[in-house]
Amino acid sequence: MHRLLAPLKALVRPRPSVATASRFGSIDVQQRERIECALREHYFAGRSNQYLESEAGQVDLHNHLEKRLQHDRFHVIPWLESVQSLAGRTVLEIGCGTGCSTVALAEQGAHVTAVDLDEPAMQVARTRCQEHQVEVEFHLANAVEVHERLAGRTFDYVIFYAALEHMTHEERILAIQRTWPMVAEQGHWCVVETPNRLWYFDHHTSLMPHYHWLPDDLARGYAKFSPRDSFRERFQETDESALLEFLRQGRGVSYHEWELALETPAEQLDVVSGLATYHRGVNLLRQLKWPRSRELRFTSLLREVSPRHHVAFLQPSLDLAIKPHAEGAANL
Repeated sequence: MHRLLAPLKALVRPRPSVATASRFGSIDVQQRERIECALREHYFAGRSNQYLESEAGQVDLHNHLEKRLQHDRFHVIPWLESVQSLAGRTVLEIGCGTGCSTVALAEQGAHVTAVDLDEPAMQVARTRCQEHQVEVEFHLANAVEVHERLAGRTFDYVIFYAALEHMTHEERILAIQRTWPMVAEQGHWCVVETPNRLWYFDHHTSLMPHYHWLPDDLARGYAKFSPRDSFRERFQETDESALLEFLRQGRGVSYHEWELALETPAEQLDVVSGLATYHRGVNLLRQLKWPRSRELRFTSLLREVSPRHHVAFLQPSLDLAIKPHAEGAANL
């Protein structure tokens, strides 16, 4: 059945514009090998060779080596381009990780300033950008201090890329508050790939239903029931350092953080686009599946309860673009 559906999926899958796709770079075998060496030497330094040779390890390595870059190119970049062209724009990327998203942004002609707190991951990001021949400015910093590190600078895009969910509550509020004024006039503040606390299933961390709804202490104790081995076996300790490590693994985020940070009702924020609705508009297969999906039923329930909130706040993942300087928007 999968083989029969593959040609249909290829026909209905959205494609980047010709201009966007023409900027996708390519690397040769030697360049790919140097990126893989950097991953093994830095990012996976704490993992055993046995893990990297296991099925799970091979999938993990492949994701960081190739799959995430292709996902960013074909899934995230077209959406961002629909919001505002990346060519010639200044982009502050918070949470660059091993650099897949960084390359995807920079190869479109954006001037990227990449920030991350994980030095081994940033070492890989530097190597990846070098091999892809894109120039990126890197800063090893926490999101709550980036406003000091880059004082006086503004950006056309401020993008929290799979980052907000890995912060503590206090860090998250401060990060939103302090980066909000760093968006240039007519620019956008974006969040990408952050799990929505309101959603009924945690696809990000525990792979369990209702997990986002649990308070932190209960969620940490309940981690022992997770089907995800690496997560379940990791959090049996109960001291404070273990709690902090647990929070860093990823907790859900919802519109409530924006309301607290900006002291503004979320329905007053100028959310100009959401990734999920964008792809349903351009992806025929998603359009066909959507009317009978569980996601539609649950989104409809959330909209019934919260009719004034933008639908981008009611999706499984928070992927949305906001204009901070729109008329009536919160300006800190």
